[in-house]
Amino acid sequence: MIDLKHSDIRLIDEAFQRDPGYVLDFSDRTFSEFFEDEFHIDIDNDNYRVQGSSKMNRLRTFFRLSEPMGAARVMRRLWEHRDEIGFQRPNDAKTKERLFKLIELIEGSSTLARTDAIDRYVVDQTLDELIASIERDISADRPEAALDRLHTYCSKKFGHLLDKRGIIWSRDEPLHSRVGKYVKTVNQEQALQEMTQQILKNAIGIFDKFNHVRNNQSLAHDNELLRRAEARFIFDSVSAVLRFVKSVDTVRFGN
Repeated sequence: MIDLKHSDIRLIDEAFQRDPGYVLDFSDRTFSEFFEDEFHIDIDNDNYRVQGSSKMNRLRTFFRLSEPMGAARVMRRLWEHRDEIGFQRPNDAKTKERLFKLIELIEGSSTLARTDAIDRYVVDQTLDELIASIERDISADRPEAALDRLHTYCSKKFGHLLDKRGIIWSRDEPLHSRVGKYVKTVNQEQALQEMTQQILKNAIGIFDKFNHVRNNQSLAHDNELLRRAEARFIFDSVSAVLRFVKSVDTVRFGN
């Protein structure tokens, strides 16, 4: 659970409340669908109705009851949705600045790994189940258990990014090879700074070693698992690359 001040709740209201009780453009149905589709959360659960059944009351209660990384992730996605629908108010720039400072404080208070880099880049039930499984393990502070699914996610993600560019690759091609093809293409597409290019080149080696971890130190096989601190470090390092890809790639989502 996160400790939200009254001023934090007022900021959340300022960011997401359209009219008293209403959240942005959501109806009761689309509000429920949004939480189910994006986060696999039943926002209609009675736990979120203890302060009232309106959408805004349920949202406030959700934030009060959630673990930090989950709350921050929902705030980020709600702001993205706000931008998508073109919802505007006076002083939006200041509201955004204050909200994202709050998000950073919430994320900084968590001892759990961040999962915001794990995005649903295409509509696919298998992908949804894969992401939900990763998020369950991270919420339980078990990064060592999530590493094999993270490897599968990365394999699917970089395969998707290559497909969107019409780049040929094969299913038996190792993850680091897919990453290498992607890095080469991105360097051709965008004028990246020299240090950024070097970090991306180094990432190919990270994903090469990730293959070994997945095969020999994860639940993919009957292995002895990594220590939690090492697993967290690996999870965070891979996520940092994914987070950069998510921020710069323009063809990551399905049509």
